[in-house]
Amino acid sequence: MASDTDTATATEVIAIMTSLSSVMREETQRLETGTRALDLAELASAKARLVGTLEERLARAGRQAPGWSAGMDAPLRETFAEALGELRAASMVNAALLERHIELSADLMGAISAEAKRLTGNRAYAYGASGNLARADLTTPISLNGEF
Repeated sequence: MASDTDTATATEVIAIMTSLSSVMREETQRLETGTRALDLAELASAKARLVGTLEERLARAGRQAPGWSAGMDAPLRETFAEALGELRAASMVNAALLERHIELSADLMGAISAEAKRLTGNRAYAYGASGNLARADLTTPISLNGEF
């Protein structure tokens, strides 16, 4: 039979997982619709806070009541499993989309850098120790919104 502490712990963890899933789903939706990255900062911050809270709560429960998850009754265990499944699904979709956006951003920055090098002719030549002439392509500083 579940103790009141086990039930309270499970209920709190379920609430945190549900909130985290909701934030991830909203972030995923905004990323799919092309929301600017700056507008996603608040969601990313909320996601980080929720992950920290979840980790802290699970660690505390593990220290204070190591068998708390085994003490859940069947309906609570089912609710917990559903919340965990939803969190897993939301995080997988969110991670895949974020990974793709990061790859696209890296590709875009690489293309911009290559074009800037081509346009500025930012190259240097140096003699090596053996007397050979070596060409080095120097990195051209790229500025976005006035920041390097």
